[in-house]
Amino acid sequence: MIYNKTNNIHELKIAGKIFQSSLMLGTGKYKNIQEAIESIAISKTSIITVAIRRATNINTGKASLIDLLDWQKLWLLPNTAGCQSAEEAIRIALLGKELNKQIGQIDNKFIKLEVIPDPQHLLPDPIGTLKAAEYLVKKDFNVLAYTNSDPILAKQLEEIGCSAVMPLASPIGSGQGLQSLFNLAIIIQNSKVPVIIDAGIGTASEASKAMELGANGVLLNTAIAQAESPQMMANAMRLAVQSGKYAKLAGRMKQQRKANPSSPSIGIST
Repeated sequence: MIYNKTNNIHELKIAGKIFQSSLMLGTGKYKNIQEAIESIAISKTSIITVAIRRATNINTGKASLIDLLDWQKLWLLPNTAGCQSAEEAIRIALLGKELNKQIGQIDNKFIKLEVIPDPQHLLPDPIGTLKAAEYLVKKDFNVLAYTNSDPILAKQLEEIGCSAVMPLASPIGSGQGLQSLFNLAIIIQNSKVPVIIDAGIGTASEASKAMELGANGVLLNTAIAQAESPQMMANAMRLAVQSGKYAKLAGRMKQQRKANPSSPSIGIST
């Protein structure tokens, strides 16, 4: 690809819809709503994911983050966080459509599918995820499936009709970074749908590396929300995702075992 200033190379296309940023953000774990709003704005993200369970159980009478965000500029990605079985995830996903309607996104069929029966390590259930994804695809959802970094499973999710696959970099909220580079690279290479690296990223260099691998986007939450300065980290992540995309498109130099001088060895005056 030849760089052209008129192209936004940072666009992310999912299920035919184009977003202006390849960075996607979660909404939990912030110290307060103001920090969340400021961090989201600074990140210039286009897609925000919200746990349906949390969003549909707010009865405090106080304004929630959903109430305070501008849904004319942001796209909501409801997620089934907290669901331990395929059946539970399907039921919660149906509520997600209602949540989209409440904020005025009538045509929004997106759902981030999470089926996580493991409360300690929060690793997704591959069989439950496949089962729920197949059902939801048939019900006309655009399913973005959260999965282990398993190339075979990622391909199966693609083949049953998922709009994107979202392999974990490392366990949710762990900040361990990219622990399965080889598997992630295979998933990216084999996939015909967008690959969003999700969970475990702790700092900007890891987000950049994910994009250098060829990922279409990165989704993160804790890395920003739990940083000493969430606003500053949001900016760092924005720039990191852009930098990684530029580096991928630029094409890195070939690695060599021996040194190779950058200055010519001929024509040197003596």
